[in-house]
Formats: sequence, C-alpha cells, structure tokens
Amino acid sequence: MASIAFIGLGIMGSPMAVNLARAGHHVVGYNLVPGRTGPLVEAGGREAGSIAACVAGADVVAIMVPDSPDVEAVISGDDGVLGNAAPGSLIIDFSSIRPDVTAALAATAKRHGLRYLDAPVSGGEVGAIKATLSIMVGGDETDVESAGEVFSAVGKTIVHVGGHGAGQTVKAANQLIVAANIQALAEAVVFLQAFDVDLDAALTVLEGGLAGSAVLNQKRSNMLAHKFEPGFRIDLHHKDLGIVGAAAREAGVVLPVGTLLGQLMASSRANGDGSLDHSALLRGVERLSGLAVD
Repeated sequence: MASIAFIGLGIMGSPMAVNLARAGHHVVGYNLVPGRTGPLVEAGGREAGSIAACVAGADVVAIMVPDSPDVEAVISGDDGVLGNAAPGSLIIDFSSIRPDVTAALAATAKRHGLRYLDAPVSGGEVGAIKATLSIMVGGDETDVESAGEVFSAVGKTIVHVGGHGAGQTVKAANQLIVAANIQALAEAVVFLQAFDVDLDAALTVLEGGLAGSAVLNQKRSNMLAHKFEPGFRIDLHHKDLGIVGAAAREAGVVLPVGTLLGQLMASSRANGDGSLDHSALLRGVERLSGLAVD
C-alpha cells in the first residue's frame, strides 16, 4: 500500500482521503483551515501540521484544493511540495484548475525530479463518499498505471485522456455539460410548478425517459425541498465556467450556451448564492420569473 499525503480536506477531499485510508493506504492529511482532519483520523489516517510535514516520506502527494492559485501555492510555496517531497514522488492533482497552469506545474515538477498527473474528478460529494467518482487523467501512461490503486480507491470510472492538462480540459467540458443540465432542470421545475403539476411525479417520469440524467437523479431532492446545502458550490462552478470561457477563447471556438451559463452563474453569485449548491440555479430562474425566493 502507498504512503499518501493528502492536501485539501474539504467537501470532496475529506471523503476521498477517508476512502484511501479504508483501502489500506497510509494517509497523512493536511488542510489549510484547521479542524477538518477528524474523519480521516477516525478512518486510521494521521494529521500533519504543515505541508512539509505532510509530504515527508510520501510516495504520492494528492491535492484537492479550490483553484489554480491554491494548487500553485501548495506546490511552489515556501512550505510546499517542491521543496519537501522526496525525489520520484508522484503528485496527483485532483483539483479542477486551468489546463495551462497544469501543464506549467507538470514541467516544473519534472525539473525538480517529481512526477505529475492532473486527475480532476466528477461525481460530487456523493461520488466522493461512495468512491464512485469519474476521474479524467492527464499525464504519462506509466505514471497513470502506477497510480492505479490510488485511483481505484476513490473512483469507479478512470480514463487516461491524454498528456498533461488533458484531464483539466475534459473536466472543463464536464462542467459545461453539468451546468447546462442543472439550468435546464431548474427551468423545467419552474415551468412545471406554474401549471400546478405534481412535481415529484413529473420528475420521476422524466427521470425514466430520455430526459433522465445523473443531474436529475442527484439534484431533484434539492429542488423539491428547496434546500441547497453545498455538495458543489456555485462559487466553484462559476470558477470552472471561467476556465471553460478562457480555454474556448484560446482555442478560437464559440460556446454560446457556455457564455450564457457563465452569466447565469455570475448572477447567482451576485445575488448572494455563491456558497449554495449549484442546484440553487433554481433560485435564479425563480428570480427571473418574478417568483418569491426563500
């Protein structure tokens, strides 16, 4: 079993680290905000007081933090991975960040004698807890193969999609599709409610047909109860759609729906919904329709 340093124990990182410990790996965790290591320790892992202490002696350094600057700080900071990880260690970045930043970090890691994979995930908090995440991996084939036991402990669908940065590119596409699905579901909910349809029954029959999706399955309960405890925050999805927009401009491709989704997500943040689950896009549709928002 591998010795794994896991940096970033938030909504996604904590259950992923727990599943690695339960699979028999030796996991040491660190989180910038104190008080997040409890579940990992209960699962048999250990807590570190710094990044340097966390990565000391680790075979694998797993990272799950919110954004590109956070990953850069973890890897290149004064207390970071580059200055403290053992030569030959494998960095697996599970975060969702810019593809160009990933490519640059991979090159920097290589110069320091470290290996690097970008491995963003999809499946939300439920997938992280159940170890059923979909993992899109970018990097060298030999490194992907060597990380097989780590990936299988946290995910169900693991696909090597190309070189460094390819995983992040596929994750950006994933976030575009998910946002479109959530927005369409939110609009359908408001539409159905306007006609006093039995919403629960309507969503059940829609789920069984071509309109069915993982988004409908996972987010219907949020929308039915109008409760939006974060599994994946609007703030983070807004960041991801920014990545989509920037990458699309760089590639010279036009994403009209993606642009609109970015604006709708920005509107939700501007109205104070950034800390809510992304299914709270429903509140944005309600506002546009002149309905009262709880």
